[in-house]
Amino acid sequence: MRDLHNNILVKQVIASQTQTNSDTALVGAVIDHQGYDSAEYLINLGAMTDADVVGAVLLEESDSSGSDFAAVADADLLGTEAEAGFTFGDDGEVRKLGYKGNKRYTRLTITPTGNNSGALPIGALCILGNANLAPVTQSAT
Repeated sequence: MRDLHNNILVKQVIASQTQTNSDTALVGAVIDHQGYDSAEYLINLGAMTDADVVGAVLLEESDSSGSDFAAVADADLLGTEAEAGFTFGDDGEVRKLGYKGNKRYTRLTITPTGNNSGALPIGALCILGNANLAPVTQSAT
C-alpha cells in the first residue's frame, strides 16, 4: 500500500472558528514550504446561517516570511481562487486550492462579504507534500 502519512506535513492556516456578523478578512498563517515540493490548501465550511454570505479566496506568495507578499499567478495555482470561494449554499463543503509556484512562503486570506446577520463556521489547513526527507514527523504546531 502507498504511504501518504509519512510524506506530508499538515499545518493549521486558519483555526476553526465561527465568525459572527462580520466581514473581517481571515488572514491565515504564513506557510513555509522549505523541504516540500507541493502544497494544497483545504478550506472547511460549516453550516452558514447568513443567506447573503459570500467568501473570496486569495493566495499570496513571497520569498520572505514577513513582507513582499503578492498574489499568486494563475499559472502557479492548481484550481482557481474562484473555485475555492463559496456562497451560503455551500454548507458543510470543503474547498481546495493547490500551489505549484517556486516561492518559499505562501499565505491564504479568506474575505467574507454579506456576513452581517449570521454565522460563518470556517477553518483552513495546508498540506505540504512530496517531502525532501521522509518520514515526516507531524509537529504540534
